[in-house]
Formats: sequence, C-alpha cells, structure tokens
Amino acid sequence: MYTFIVILILIVCVLLALVVLVQNSKGGGLAANFSAPTQVLGARQSADFIEKATWWLAGILVALCLAATISISVSRSGAADPMKTEVTAPSDYSPVQQSEAPVATPVAE
Repeated sequence: MYTFIVILILIVCVLLALVVLVQNSKGGGLAANFSAPTQVLGARQSADFIEKATWWLAGILVALCLAATISISVSRSGAADPMKTEVTAPSDYSPVQQSEAPVATPVAE
C-alpha cells in the first residue's frame, strides 16, 4: 500500500511541477497564446483553470503525504517496538574486559 501511495505522490509532484511551469507570474503563460476574445480558452479562463489545478494538485499532494504517514504507522504498529526489546547477553560474557597491561597514572608536577 505504501509503495502505491509513493508512486501516486511522484505522479502528482510531476503534474504539479508542470502546472506551475505553465503559469506566468506576469499574467502571460498559457493565456498569452489565446489572446482572441472569442475563443473558449480566453485569457481569464485559462488562468482560472491553471490556478484551480495548482490548488487541487497541492491538496492532493498533502492528502497523499498524510496517507503515506498513516500507512507507515499502521504497518509498524503490529511489529515490536525496537526501543522496548530486551537484549540478553550470553552467560559467559563479561562486560568488563581484564587487561594485562597496568593503567598509566598521570604524573603530578
């Protein structure tokens, strides 16, 4: 399920990047190609469509990111928490290693 959501996120990201690149901050963009007032996609209609598409794709991206986070937490809830597991050492293990060399003491002056 998580992989499917990640693939959808990537598709939405590419679409969002394309829609943003089509926009022009100075009012041109896709609307500049359709300057005749009698056309269906006039200057104002294409700007409205692109703006709505940007908002919809951004909302879908946020929803998919939340869904991915929820799917990760649901899949991990059944597994054991790694912070709560106990580690047992073998019976012959000694945490303090005895060394043969004496410990050097600092010389006080």
